[in-house]
Amino acid sequence: MNIDIFKKIWILILLFILAYFSTLQWMWERWFIPGSYYSHGILIPLISVLLIWQKRDALKNTKVKSSLWGMKLFILGVVIHLLSLLFRVYFTSGFSMIIVLAGFVLCFYGKNVLQVILFPIIFLVFMVPLPVVTLINISFQLKLLSAHMATMMLNVINMHAVQQGSYILTEHASVLVEDVCSGLRSLVALMALGALFAYWLRAGKVKKTVLFLSSIPIALITNMLRIMFLAIVSEFWGTKYVPGLVEDLAGLSVFLLAFLLLSQVEQLLK
Repeated sequence: MNIDIFKKIWILILLFILAYFSTLQWMWERWFIPGSYYSHGILIPLISVLLIWQKRDALKNTKVKSSLWGMKLFILGVVIHLLSLLFRVYFTSGFSMIIVLAGFVLCFYGKNVLQVILFPIIFLVFMVPLPVVTLINISFQLKLLSAHMATMMLNVINMHAVQQGSYILTEHASVLVEDVCSGLRSLVALMALGALFAYWLRAGKVKKTVLFLSSIPIALITNMLRIMFLAIVSEFWGTKYVPGLVEDLAGLSVFLLAFLLLSQVEQLLK
């Protein structure tokens, strides 16, 4: 690759950053606000770049042929971006980045190149935060579902528990399933991880889809186990031991368990 091509790449990157500066700034803020559901967002573009880099040999041997459909796709993405900026709807602007990138590749390099790097481009979906209102609604529903599931399982293991809204009442304690315990954060992160696992799985589309979708029940079940554990600790040792280290360790352990379960599903589907 000669120096002129490097210059063109850096110019394109600079133009892209300038065009999407407001959107990128908005995403950065959403990634790093306290209690963010998208704290993994900063890793997504880095992973996409790494995935494309792994395909460098395949890209060298791929026939380059421009396509007019790429320009149409590119223009569509630009229009969505401009409308999003006009109405300050940044999450649609974030999704337009993916359309613009796909359109650019299709326009200048053709469908063969786009097919090689299509997943790394689509994977960028996981870096774009959904609107706050949407996240609040999903989190609320997940919170109630998690509380319901945990209450049922506590009774199954002969530990009397009653659900009242997002509270789980046991004989000697009560546990509040807060927004951070809804499992939405782990669900979003695990779906991104499930997409990666499915991409690496050497199998047909059906098995890849099953592996990806399995990340959803795994996230729900492991979050339920986390809430059950905190309820048990509260019942036998007191609620004062739950906040802090115990809660953090429970969250870390649950994510590791979810990772292991996802890996096990991958092994079964091979």
